[in-house]
Amino acid sequence: MSHFRKILVWQKSISLVTKIYKATSTFPREEMFRLTSQIRRSSVSIPSNIAEGSGRESTKDFLRFLYISMGSIFEMQTQLEIAKNIIYIKEEEFNNLYEDSREIERMLVSFIKKLKDTI
Repeated sequence: MSHFRKILVWQKSISLVTKIYKATSTFPREEMFRLTSQIRRSSVSIPSNIAEGSGRESTKDFLRFLYISMGSIFEMQTQLEIAKNIIYIKEEEFNNLYEDSREIERMLVSFIKKLKDTI
């Protein structure tokens, strides 16, 4: 499998994690172990699963981890929507983060399709 640092979707998801940490740093202190933690964990899960999957023995295993990354994206998008609704993040910031996550989502879908075509 590929070294994960060379995978563009991994690189983009690392950038998103950094943005997520910055965005959630302004959340109320009482949310640190609730929504803040949830959003951060789901965002970290995206590149983490890409990296872990890339080190597996088979394409089938790699695909399984890419699907887990997809689930983490959807989880994070949902949590960002909640944060926007309760006004922890502004609409513009939400839109930027959401669009970044949609780009990663599309990249993962394409990557998954490409890998599936090889097996």
